[in-house]
Amino acid sequence: MQRLRANFDKYWYAWAMVTPVIVVLALLVFYPLVQGIFMSFTNLTEANQAAEVCSKTLGGGEVCQPNPNKWSFIGLDNYKNLLTGEVGNFWQLFRITLIWTVACVVFHYTIGLALAVLLNREIRGRGLYRVLLIIPWAIPAFVASFAWKFIYDRDYGIINAVLAALGQERVDFFDTTAKSLTAVIIVNIWLGVPFMMVALLGGLQAVPGELYEAAEMDGATPWQRFLNVTLPSLRPVSASVILLGTIWTFNMFPIIYLMSNGGPAGTTDILVTGAYKAAFQGIRDYSLAATYGVLILSILIVYSIGYRYFLRKQGEVW
Repeated sequence: MQRLRANFDKYWYAWAMVTPVIVVLALLVFYPLVQGIFMSFTNLTEANQAAEVCSKTLGGGEVCQPNPNKWSFIGLDNYKNLLTGEVGNFWQLFRITLIWTVACVVFHYTIGLALAVLLNREIRGRGLYRVLLIIPWAIPAFVASFAWKFIYDRDYGIINAVLAALGQERVDFFDTTAKSLTAVIIVNIWLGVPFMMVALLGGLQAVPGELYEAAEMDGATPWQRFLNVTLPSLRPVSASVILLGTIWTFNMFPIIYLMSNGGPAGTTDILVTGAYKAAFQGIRDYSLAATYGVLILSILIVYSIGYRYFLRKQGEVW
């Protein structure tokens, strides 16, 4: 206790700076998280959330009685029902989420790396290219969703206008699962590439030029210099951006919800849109939505721990 007090007396200004942040995190992050975990162990819905049921009397008054169907604690039933398919379609959503995440992150990284390598060279107008390529990152996701939805529109979209002008049939980009998922993946790639490009470009500019000069003197070709100098030097940056990109893409709600609404017939919903629909559509099942949320959090925590362990096994200190 004395040690803690001495530490506080010595670093009181640091505690004073950190305390508001801790309070904000506690109110906006930790409290909702704890409440959500608790709700996942209940059967709370829109229909049974009220503690009392009130009815009007003939005299215009109101009589309230305890709700006999009030929500209760049910333990792990929500997890069992969700994972066994008795409620919801968790495994279908999980499969689409994996396809969505892997496809987006792979293209985010490969295209971002290619653009970073290109912009790291001395080319005319490099500053202008950087500004133009970073614009998608500056646009809010919901604005981009509405813009691309108009571009994809069957009757008035730019793509179908060009096809019609060329004498081709108009395409409905959201009438099948494959086309709908491809359309939203393309939009998310467009949004996510600038982040990868900027991060990897910063990593490239930190690579010592002497390494390239030594490799060139040893007779290495440009492709060999890329494989043996560029990629190994970018490992720390790549590890971070791939992890962040995976988490962001896994939870990317607005693109799918605002563009396709999970259609057709919910076949392109991912876990976060499934959780949203459980909570806010039909009879609102708050406990089911909370269960989705806890499972999403658990998946990402397991992935992060496994990813970090894999990097350590590869010799990366991270």
